[in-house]
Formats: sequence, structure tokens, C-alpha cells
Amino acid sequence: MTQRPDDREVRELLAGLRAEHRDLDEQIVKLEAEHSGDQVTIKRLKKQKLLLKDRISALEDQMTPDIIA
Repeated sequence: MTQRPDDREVRELLAGLRAEHRDLDEQIVKLEAEHSGDQVTIKRLKKQKLLLKDRISALEDQMTPDIIA
């Protein structure tokens, strides 16, 4: 069974967003480990990470078909 191009594009977008999410997580951990990390920057990165998580969740929901029980 072949995937529709839309599915493939969404999967590629999800992969990119997940990679960006991981990168933000690594940056946050690094800044927090330094103990001299700028708290405003850390807070901004965490907010950006949360927004990415919400976008990833929305796209995953879009990919999952509704099942009527």
C-alpha cells in the first residue's frame, strides 16, 4: 500500500519538528548545567519547546484516523 504524498510530507515535517525539539532539549540541559545560564533564555527555549510539542501532537492527531467505536 502506497502512502499519499500528503502523509509523506507530514511525516517528513514531523521528523524535522522532533529533531528541532531534541535540539532545544539539549540546549536547555546544557544551559542549566552551566548554572550561569541566562534564565530568560532558558525560559524562552522551554516555551519554544512546548510550542513545538503542541504542534507535533496536532500533526500526529491529524495522521491518526478517527475510530468510531
